[in-house]
Amino acid sequence: MNLFKRELKANGKSLMIWCVGVIFMVASGMGKYSSLEGTGQSMNTLMADMPKSIQAIMGTGSLDLSTPIGYFGVLFLYLAMMAAIHAVILGSNIIAKEERDKTVEFLLVKPISRTRMITEKLSAALVNILAINLVTFASSVGMVLKYAEGQDIVGDITMLMIGMFILQLIFLAIGTATAAAFKNAKKATSLATGILLLLFISSIAIDLNEKLDKLKFLTPFKYFDARLVLEEGGFEPVYLVLSFSMLVGFTIFTFVFYRKRDMDI
Repeated sequence: MNLFKRELKANGKSLMIWCVGVIFMVASGMGKYSSLEGTGQSMNTLMADMPKSIQAIMGTGSLDLSTPIGYFGVLFLYLAMMAAIHAVILGSNIIAKEERDKTVEFLLVKPISRTRMITEKLSAALVNILAINLVTFASSVGMVLKYAEGQDIVGDITMLMIGMFILQLIFLAIGTATAAAFKNAKKATSLATGILLLLFISSIAIDLNEKLDKLKFLTPFKYFDARLVLEEGGFEPVYLVLSFSMLVGFTIFTFVFYRKRDMDI
């Protein structure tokens, strides 16, 4: 039995819907840039005069909205959020759905270990989030180049997409770990999504209050902030270490707890 192919097929329709949603978001988001293109620095001034809370929610920061890559940096916050939601829901569902759909007995009587089950499920999930990332990359490059007027923006977008991919991996691992700990699929998905929203809100709260700046390490959304990536041209090593640690930790948690728990068959 090829569980990997089974999972790819099962999530194929959902993947297509998410890909269409990403393309639409990039196209509509960058489409609005054309109406702002002629305003130049006045757009930056307008944003600077807005309340800090609005700036934090919109993710503008110190980005130069008069340039296509600066404007895309604002859009990136929501693309990353969208990709993270997809990853965390996929991670929780791909592990917990067997008990939800009452198919776990079918799998357990097959000559396949729980470790192999999780490995193949995670491999299929990895293909899904990679597909979302590549679709986001391709549509982003296509739309930003339309307004870039010869500027080299591919490198910047590539770095942003690498950051988004690491973010996807983290939330995929959070989703699978939550599903491994809770038998109820709905409860697992709700909790995983709740953790994501809490971390996202925390990132906005940090932007609102400078005193909370030292708490950036608590939320992955601050690890790959578009402003830092575009201005510094890379990632801070400490955030990469934290990302790797979380990824490894949640993945180990998934394998250990799923192998030990009793199945409702």
